[in-house]
Amino acid sequence: SCPFGSRTVCFKWVTPRTGCPTAHNIPSLAPVTMAANLVVPSDVTILESKMTIGRRRLGMFEWTGLMLTAPMFHIHYSKLDRGDMRAVLTKKFDAEDNSPAVQILRRRQESVHKHVVSQNFLWAGGFTMAGLSYWSFRRYNYQARLLAAPFMFYFGTFVGRAVGDIVTGRNAEFARDRFLGSLPAKVYYAPSGKA
Repeated sequence: SCPFGSRTVCFKWVTPRTGCPTAHNIPSLAPVTMAANLVVPSDVTILESKMTIGRRRLGMFEWTGLMLTAPMFHIHYSKLDRGDMRAVLTKKFDAEDNSPAVQILRRRQESVHKHVVSQNFLWAGGFTMAGLSYWSFRRYNYQARLLAAPFMFYFGTFVGRAVGDIVTGRNAEFARDRFLGSLPAKVYYAPSGKA
């Protein structure tokens, strides 16, 4: 009986000592699958590309909000990164087209616009709170000022985010619109069925 089991393939190999070829049975290997995943545009990105009629210019606060957005390392492609948000904001849609698809894309673009503009307030709140704490400790030595500033900066980002959501109207948007604005632009390819 073969030490490798019943599911084996006959294989000729050279023994290391004698150098003479002998027939041996080795187990057959499983079929090799692709190790890397394929990243493809999501359905909403394809719909945006289909319905766009040109390029839209970014506003000043959109531009600065994108610059102040932190880079993202994608593991699952479940969120929009800076480039994806820029791509959504630079699409121009027909103003006279009132089809449901274009209305969905406009709402998505408006939600991304609110998110990007509110990033400005996040950073402004952080720097304002850090500056105020630094100024309030002006009569103390620099160690006391440097100790309080990072904590107040972190707290200020939450205050700035809340103020930004109120100013842009993001706190009053519907959950459906917020969901549309958070749909990823790229996804991993998953075949729907085998033909």
